[in-house]
Amino acid sequence: MMMMVRKSKGIGERHQRILEFLQEYQRENRYPPSIREIGEKTGISSTSVVNYYLDQLEKQGYIERDRKISRGVRLSDNSALADTVRVPILGPIAAGPMMPVPEPGVDYMNEKEFKAVEIARSLLPTREKGSELYALEVKGDSMIDAMINDGDIVVMKKAVEARNGEMVAVRLDDEYTLKYFFKEKDGYRLQPANPTMQPIHVPKSKNLEINGKVVMVIRRMNALAA
Repeated sequence: MMMMVRKSKGIGERHQRILEFLQEYQRENRYPPSIREIGEKTGISSTSVVNYYLDQLEKQGYIERDRKISRGVRLSDNSALADTVRVPILGPIAAGPMMPVPEPGVDYMNEKEFKAVEIARSLLPTREKGSELYALEVKGDSMIDAMINDGDIVVMKKAVEARNGEMVAVRLDDEYTLKYFFKEKDGYRLQPANPTMQPIHVPKSKNLEINGKVVMVIRRMNALAA
């Protein structure tokens, strides 16, 4: 699946975290969280600071509030983020020779700064939770026959196992790569989607780890113009 995305403007990092938490909490529980729960889940210790951010979100039209009740915060029906998932871009992933990259799947909620993309939940192949998704920037052209080019973004679902033929982010020692995964009799085969490149054969004695499966590919505008 190919799409173009843009990062939401006008709100900061903590605003984004609050909106994402409101979205997931309301979907799972069918009622809004309390001010204290919002603070606990977004790393804000003071309820007055939570209220400060909520006031700003209300003024910008992202949320609606009823101050007469304890759980009176909800996403506005007009909010552009009312049904989106914010997915952090954790770093690059090699699509070619393996390369050292930051480990996928870190606890991004504790990061002060990170790039991210907003994805409409309706475009995801399944109703994934935002906390199970992360994104990586592709470096290389080993997956071009799978319509994944250098500079594209792959959205991953955290996983430690895969079936034959699934496209995964693989860690081998301290290096990562994006390839099709195949389990064979004497080990594993990491298959590129480029006829000019050879597969990577990994014996069972090697410490191979699967860090995630590809669920979506995002083609950036500059990639389309190239």
